[in-house]
Amino acid sequence: MILDEQLMSEFETIAVSVGCELADASFQGGLLKIVLDHPEGVTITHCQTVSKQVSAQLDVSDWGPGKYTLEVTSPGLDREMYRPHDYERFTGSQLRVTWHPPEGKRTDVGMLSRCVPSTENPDGIEAIEVEIGPEDTRHIPLQSIEVARLVPEL
Repeated sequence: MILDEQLMSEFETIAVSVGCELADASFQGGLLKIVLDHPEGVTITHCQTVSKQVSAQLDVSDWGPGKYTLEVTSPGLDREMYRPHDYERFTGSQLRVTWHPPEGKRTDVGMLSRCVPSTENPDGIEAIEVEIGPEDTRHIPLQSIEVARLVPEL
């Protein structure tokens, strides 16, 4: 089920009210998952407060398929890249990217070295570059990325 723009806007407003950013919200298999982000890390208090406010909002709105489970969480150490500015924020970090080049599907691990600016949107990016090795850099268009996650540093 795709969450509508009004509901996403309400979730964003709730996240901002506690000093966080809404990284993602999805509903699948009876699970409504809300992912929060905060520059200094998401706390349990952030999650609890947002959970209570979202629950209250959903109770008064005519939302949903009936029963659902609400999960409010942080992106985690192996955070997924949800938005273009996530790539900009984590330039210089190790990344695992599963993507679809013309020849099929592949997964690469390397350092996110650069975000390639969009030619159509001056505030956006159209691709990323990932250094796999000393002489091996992948140019990966954003639209070809299936999933990209940080590789936790040990």
